[in-house]
Amino acid sequence: MKILLPGGAGLVGQNLVARLKAKGYIDIVVLDKHRANLAVLQQVQPDLTVEYADLAEPGDWQRHFVGADVVVMLQAQIGGNDYQEFVRNNVDSTRLILDAIKIKKVPQLVHISSSVVESAADDFYTQTKKEQERMVVQSGIPCPILRPTLMFGWFDRKHLGWLSRFMKKVPVFPIPGHGRYMRQPLYVGDFSNIIISCIENKIANGIYNISGHEKVDYIDIIREIKRATNAGTFILKIPYGLFYALIWVWGLFDKNPPFTTQQLAALSTKDEFEVIDWPGIFGVPITPFAKAIDETFNDPVYSKVVLEF
Repeated sequence: MKILLPGGAGLVGQNLVARLKAKGYIDIVVLDKHRANLAVLQQVQPDLTVEYADLAEPGDWQRHFVGADVVVMLQAQIGGNDYQEFVRNNVDSTRLILDAIKIKKVPQLVHISSSVVESAADDFYTQTKKEQERMVVQSGIPCPILRPTLMFGWFDRKHLGWLSRFMKKVPVFPIPGHGRYMRQPLYVGDFSNIIISCIENKIANGIYNISGHEKVDYIDIIREIKRATNAGTFILKIPYGLFYALIWVWGLFDKNPPFTTQQLAALSTKDEFEVIDWPGIFGVPITPFAKAIDETFNDPVYSKVVLEF
């Protein structure tokens, strides 16, 4: 089976490849425009076909759709302050990929959407992910649409992974406000296994909200990371307004800040996502949150690999 992964050098893609390889899949093609993370993937998985591609522009990368058995659409702009980057990487790229699937008659598609399409948040990521999912639905291509919540795991450079590295560098770890912002974190190892289940069982349709089954407050997530990594930092709550101001100032000097004011606003949004029986639907057991955190930060191989932010 030839498996094509547009945007496959990011968090989900790197984890998915590791689990596909463990199950014996070998014909895997990854297309991505993040050169540093492509290099990491090539180093960790040297027998893959890995190619630089700007998926928002027509190009030679489209040849890989010939003979593909399944496309797992993973490309996404998650953070940043430039709206046009979100449009290019979440919307324009999707239009070209859907066209290639139709032209090359790829028989199977799995689309990775996001829980934010049902969120009360209104930021660049949410706006463009909603548009992306609408395009997939209106394309007429039958496929399962998976909407994961906040994910963490091996290769996590933007979320809990960045927080863990920041925690190791500073004596005081700031928490905005009271820190009681409920999250439903999803272990990307479980999510990767759900994608594999879609591929192997040829699930042809449906929209699935893939939420973490454990509700954990943000401050407790930070405490769990501190425990798993043995970090010596002191966790300190600071007023929300001051935290917002510090993030805003940081954004003035950093083109690609690790945390933006939009993301802070999304963090404090009171969202609670549907919890479905995805273990029963996809035959994938749940990894308990504490165990998943330990696997994330203490795996002898993959926990040492860090992607570029």
